[in-house]
Amino acid sequence: MKLGCIADDLTGATDLALMLAREGLRTVQTIGVPGPDLDLSQADAVVVALKSRTIAAQEAIEQSQAAAEALGKAGARNLFFKYCSTFDSTDEGNIGPVAEALLAFTESDFTLACPAFPANGRTVYKGHLFVNGVPLHESSMKDHPLTPMRDSNLVRVLQRQTKLSVGLVAFEDVEAGPDAIRSAFEREKAAGHQIVIVDALTDGHLRAIGLAAADLPLITGGSGVAMGLPAAYRGKNAPASSQHSDGFDAPAGREIILAGSCSSATRRQVEIAIERGIPALRLDPMALASGEVTSQTALAWLAAQPTNGPVLIYSTASPDDVQDVQRKLGRMNAGEIVETTLAQIASALPGLGFTRLIVAGGETSGAVVKALSVDALTIGPEIDPGVPWTRSLAGADLALALKSGNFGAPDFFLKAWSMLR
Repeated sequence: MKLGCIADDLTGATDLALMLAREGLRTVQTIGVPGPDLDLSQADAVVVALKSRTIAAQEAIEQSQAAAEALGKAGARNLFFKYCSTFDSTDEGNIGPVAEALLAFTESDFTLACPAFPANGRTVYKGHLFVNGVPLHESSMKDHPLTPMRDSNLVRVLQRQTKLSVGLVAFEDVEAGPDAIRSAFEREKAAGHQIVIVDALTDGHLRAIGLAAADLPLITGGSGVAMGLPAAYRGKNAPASSQHSDGFDAPAGREIILAGSCSSATRRQVEIAIERGIPALRLDPMALASGEVTSQTALAWLAAQPTNGPVLIYSTASPDDVQDVQRKLGRMNAGEIVETTLAQIASALPGLGFTRLIVAGGETSGAVVKALSVDALTIGPEIDPGVPWTRSLAGADLALALKSGNFGAPDFFLKAWSMLR
């Protein structure tokens, strides 16, 4: 195994697994720390999906270290810590604390942090993160219900989370290519920096960063920075395998969308799906909290829907509505109520004939796959940047598209089904 990856949420893990598979590495994604019975011997890369983005920092550290130990035992030569391309975190963590712990685990004293993903509008310039050309603190991420991002300067953001010194490798070095980036790494190390934010505006920059960083025991970033790693591991003359996108074998069965994200992208996707006539049921957190609506309510509604097309169950709401619910129920409690209900619904879906699922939201995806007892996935074709179809390797036979809330075109919920055979 060339690369062992630890992702702080499920959809981010799938995004990274897609990137590595598309660039030519045989990749397996596991849900949680892989057990000893899972055969990983044929994998070039293994991506472990945790649910550690918004939990207590010490718990995130412990889970990440357990994943690192399992990957090391499976033969991983290098580690990659993957987090969101919008650097979702708070001043308490968890990006900084986990990066610190993994540096110690690898007995290393230097790594990089680069969340850039230009294909999805995430770029880093002079250490500042932009979302579709807008500074992070002016984007919709400023209103994220769990990790509102109010500072675009990633050097400052990360420095508030770690006792390690944070530096910067800026655009001029990155533009000059891999050798210049390696020299910049040495310069920053000499200056006493142990983590450096790295600028990236294009896929070419990400490939150069990957080539420059391939020998580091630990790399941290979004999935984009992994773009150059497969070429570095294969060697310059070895061809990459191709990723076929002309269809994906999926089990026969009914189709459903479960949307728990309240991001602007998912809100628009829900709106368009409803406008196009997809039957939809909204889960109101206040009704769930009072017991007026339960998972059984949703399952009864599903039983009454047509079987010849997708259906949608969603809790997606506007930032104002989310804040109102959080004030009444508590920030964490509001999310847990919705996630628990969606997980209960998901656990019943195979018995109702649903085998093709789109799930929107990292936290929601984690809850759903846990409820379905899915512990590993094969990676299929890309639907939109960062979002592939996948198929479960054990348990119920399911086709799953696990979408970060911020990802996907407005018609994502409509077009994804056409890729399934």
